[in-house]
Amino acid sequence: MVVSLFTVITILFFLFRMVPGGPMSAIMSPRMSPEAQRRVIEEFGLNEPLWKQYLLYMAQVVQLDFGQSFYYSRPVTNIIGDRFINTMSLMLTAFTISYAFGIFFGAQLGWIRGTTKERAGMLVVLLLRSTPVFWTGMIVLYIFSFELGMFPLGGMRGVTANYSGTADKFLSVDFLYHLALPVFTLCTYYTGLPLLLMRNNLLEVLSEDYIDTARAKGLTNRRILFQHAVRNAILPVVTAFAIAVGFAVGGQVLIETVFSWPGLGREMVQAALRSDYPVAQGAFALMSFIVITMNFIADIAYTYLDPRVKLGGT
Repeated sequence: MVVSLFTVITILFFLFRMVPGGPMSAIMSPRMSPEAQRRVIEEFGLNEPLWKQYLLYMAQVVQLDFGQSFYYSRPVTNIIGDRFINTMSLMLTAFTISYAFGIFFGAQLGWIRGTTKERAGMLVVLLLRSTPVFWTGMIVLYIFSFELGMFPLGGMRGVTANYSGTADKFLSVDFLYHLALPVFTLCTYYTGLPLLLMRNNLLEVLSEDYIDTARAKGLTNRRILFQHAVRNAILPVVTAFAIAVGFAVGGQVLIETVFSWPGLGREMVQAALRSDYPVAQGAFALMSFIVITMNFIADIAYTYLDPRVKLGGT
């Protein structure tokens, strides 16, 4: 895991220095005097050889110091930290609801395979899954905000909102009011993946001998489904959830744009457009760390959900 993260950070360092003009093109202005340009170059260490810049950068990364933003003139850690919390408050809420509903209804559809209800449910799921999420977001925003006026047009909080602390900000009615539409939009799209995974895996599990044995013992359908079938069919869903949470750090850029949500995904795009390389590097490094970590957690979760799977390949 450490080696993978080290490799990603190294690639990011050299990748952002291969862009036309390099980092200096982002911080230099034609109006700056030669003396001012020299001071800026020395401040950011761009006068040092590339190998030395790399070693200095890696030493700072170990200390969780990604430097100063070219655009905000603030520490990168503070910027991506704020955006990270905003993104995760949105994405984790959406993923938790999506996977809870997806696992439950996917199991139900797999159990009633071949019925009219199953075919109707699959039609709805495939329709929502194939619909572009930004298009759904615009339709939801138009109906519930523009036409009905039931929800705000965007943002994380009202203009006049005032919070006493972080907990108060993310647990307030105003925040939940702004959270509702983007979460609903994301759920209509993301529920399809765990639902389809659960349904398809359950169809295979239901043909196993231990399911026939459970029926022969006279167990209820509910107990057979949730205590025997679902536990074995859920393994691929666990992996999908872990990977999805990892990539959620990057946010859903389109949704954050449609609903004006100040998240990390939107900031990553803006940092690239502004040539704010320290922020872009820090954001990509954070996303890589979360993806690698969540994959590791998924492997550990496998050993709990399926005793046949052992760490170390034994």
